Amino acid sequence: MTNATPEARGLRAALLRFRIMAYVVGVALIVLVFVGIPLQIWGDNPNVVHVVGPIHGFLYIAYLVVGADLFRRAGWPIWRLWVVVVSGLVPFAAFVVERRVARQVGEQQPVTE
Repeated sequence: MTNATPEARGLRAALLRFRIMAYVVGVALIVLVFVGIPLQIWGDNPNVVHVVGPIHGFLYIAYLVVGADLFRRAGWPIWRLWVVVVSGLVPFAAFVVERRVARQVGEQQPVTE
């Protein structure tokens, strides 16, 4: 890591932030969709939705900012960011997209330590 350029270190740091946010947003969305909404509909208990819904909304915005930063640092076109945008709204998609983006960054900037 000592011979890595500042751009490479910045890209790796942006990728790490993106990966963390992808997992956090993905888990929050799964809890919201598969726990909160069923409890609200069938259990007449909206508490989980009222707590996790705004948290997911805030985290989703942070996920978009972190994703945009990663894409800017990687020099990718804006249209590729749309997959990231949609993946934060579809259960389990954030995990799939996170792996794909990590692989693409790895191909673009191999890790040398």
